[in-house]
Amino acid sequence: MPLFTVDADKCGRCGACVNVCPGGLLEKKDVEGAVPTPIEKAEEYCIHCGHCVAVCPKGALTLIDVNPEDCEPVNRALHPNPDNLEHYLRARRSIRKYQEHPVPEDILTRLIEIARYGPSGSNKQPVHWLVIEKPERFAGLVVDWLRLMITQQPEWAQSIQLDRVVAAWEQGINRITRGAPHLIMAHAPKSDRTAQAACTIALTNLTLAAPAFHLGTCWSGYFNTAAGLYPPLVEALGLPSDHQPFGSLVIGFPKFVYHRLPVRKPPPITWR
Repeated sequence: MPLFTVDADKCGRCGACVNVCPGGLLEKKDVEGAVPTPIEKAEEYCIHCGHCVAVCPKGALTLIDVNPEDCEPVNRALHPNPDNLEHYLRARRSIRKYQEHPVPEDILTRLIEIARYGPSGSNKQPVHWLVIEKPERFAGLVVDWLRLMITQQPEWAQSIQLDRVVAAWEQGINRITRGAPHLIMAHAPKSDRTAQAACTIALTNLTLAAPAFHLGTCWSGYFNTAAGLYPPLVEALGLPSDHQPFGSLVIGFPKFVYHRLPVRKPPPITWR
């Protein structure tokens, strides 16, 4: 089967697919009635992003692994207006107090399904997901790593007050996983240079989508850093040996409801 097929009866010859292809892999010859065709070696260069299929107003173009009949039509009636979007994003909070009951697995799965649509370099989609239930069972290992850092790198540890995190733990206050019922980690092959950005974008999508499901999240930097550096935690998590954790979020139902939108510093913008 060829990389691209174009239904000549449906094609409107608008050239949109030719114009949006990131790799310039389609061309439209200056011949009456001609439809877009792939350039030489298109199969080698195609990243299978589906732009060509998505932009065709007639559903005339099929990519070898992206069929227009399988792609849900864009429903612009569901898109938020600017005011609604601004309010939604400003209302998001980093949640550090959670209800005890777990989040249903189907909701977490749907969140990850939504999050995976974030962009990735060359459409590699390298993100893998680890969902941990009751992540506090690993928090003690993170605290052990913090104690090690206080001993081995005291200046750095003091600059981010790791001693206070450890002291809180010793008093029964968990500032590692914060009592959340779940932790979600994005990991990917260490060798993939697109992985860090892809994982960060995917997790950002997830944390922005979570409030729509009445869920809250908080980035878990201590956990994620220890998960990549501290052998006992690395072994306990059991990620593939060639993978690295690129970001972690705790997630659950917030214990408290927020009622106002805090003010933030004006953005420093340079115009050129």
